Amino acid sequence: MPIPIAFSLLPLLIVVTTFPSSSAAATAAPAVPQPRGLHMNCGADKELHIGSIKWVPDAAFIAVGNASSVNKPSVLPVLSTLRHFPDATARKYCYNIPAAKGSRYLVRTTYFYGGADDPPVFDQIVDGTLWSAVNTTDSARRGMSTYFELVAQAQGKSMSVCLARRNDTTSSPFISSLEVVTLEDSMYNATDFGKFVLSTVARNALGTKGDIFSYPDDQYSRYWAPFMDGNPTVESHTAISPADFWNQPPPKALKGGLTTSRGKNLTVQWPPLELPATSYYVVFYFQDSRTASPYSWRVFNVAVNGKDFFRGLNATAAGVMVYANMMQLAGKTEILLTPNETSPVGPLINAAEIYQIVPVGGRTATKDVVAMEELARSLKNTPPDWAGDPCLPPQNSWTGVKCSADAPVRVLSLDLKNHSLSGSLPDSFGNLTGLNTIFLSGNKLSGPIPDLSNMQSLAALHLDDNQFSGAINPSLGVLVNLKELFLNNNNLSGQIPLVLKTKPGLVMKIEGNKLV
Repeated sequence: MPIPIAFSLLPLLIVVTTFPSSSAAATAAPAVPQPRGLHMNCGADKELHIGSIKWVPDAAFIAVGNASSVNKPSVLPVLSTLRHFPDATARKYCYNIPAAKGSRYLVRTTYFYGGADDPPVFDQIVDGTLWSAVNTTDSARRGMSTYFELVAQAQGKSMSVCLARRNDTTSSPFISSLEVVTLEDSMYNATDFGKFVLSTVARNALGTKGDIFSYPDDQYSRYWAPFMDGNPTVESHTAISPADFWNQPPPKALKGGLTTSRGKNLTVQWPPLELPATSYYVVFYFQDSRTASPYSWRVFNVAVNGKDFFRGLNATAAGVMVYANMMQLAGKTEILLTPNETSPVGPLINAAEIYQIVPVGGRTATKDVVAMEELARSLKNTPPDWAGDPCLPPQNSWTGVKCSADAPVRVLSLDLKNHSLSGSLPDSFGNLTGLNTIFLSGNKLSGPIPDLSNMQSLAALHLDDNQFSGAINPSLGVLVNLKELFLNNNNLSGQIPLVLKTKPGLVMKIEGNKLV
């Protein structure tokens, strides 16, 4: 039984990988094509080109927040600006990124705090799933930036990446950069992305030294960190073909490896951190470092924490990938490679990835999401958190929106009295068939009242003290549960539908209009 996300992720992501924020650590990338996906330089006012990557300003993807510069010398250009969110009234602050429904994406958020005060602590959310807490205190103390990665599937034609305040802190969220990279359908496909997302714990090129590498070595912009221990290292003489692996690791990730002498076991303590007890996706990559030969082979068994992972693995020059999904791990992890008695050379391992498996936090009914998004576009001066999933996570639903707890999640109530709203109600407003109550009194809404005949659960409709015009829509008369209809002080005209006049149990207020 999975433990709650809020508790299982926090201990893990405090130790998320960090990398230098100084421009002295940056190296020029070769002139290669722009990588797939979207790379946002948050808070920037113009495009930034670093090697072949075009970093675009984030203003086109978010409607809230303030852009600021980081007053630190020699900081990387992409970390020299940020967007922060001081509005304490909002439940979340969301980026909306165009996506292809059902496609798989790598989402990476990066944070570099250049302030003098303690860095803020806040949550990050992808679509309706609470991803993790963000606490950059340790990395800020060391002048480092912190990044988080997630592999997720788009639920619709867009993905939302949101930041949200926590109840236990008063600090304002911020973000330095946001990347959303398209992955191939084969990648990490042992995971049911309809039910889970993968949160990166570690991704390492074993037996290598140097800096973290990414694009252009990895065409999917994944970060690969070097990993060394006390074991001997080896360098491969044969390049792999990434297309031969589901996850398409870059050849550079398998260039080095950890090994040992013939007949000896190889023990590797990896990943280099203690894991909270939960489920993980684990994948290992192996490649024989020697030139292919029919007279020499590497065959060994693979175990993790004393349990069989794979038996009789033959690490060929072409490379082999083995993985486990829903693997239960906790604390320190030990990989043991035991050679076959007839193998003329010792075992080796070249690269490894581990992801925490995070249950998807539910989904708001698609028709409700679409209708609420259209409503947000039709209204002006909506609350600043009206972006992302309207209902999820429950503690971060849109201001004025209440939703059901059971799946499929439905919008049940809309309460935005006296919010200085203007604009009109779109025809699709009637598709919110789960609504019980609508309280929009005291705004400047105009236009006709749309057809609401499909809202059979609606019990109270308060549209008083607005600027609605036209006739009262007769569809209101077929709402069997409607008990309160407040339309007073608008610009409505025409006749009052007889079905409303004679509706038993209905409390109706219509004064202040031009009705007969």
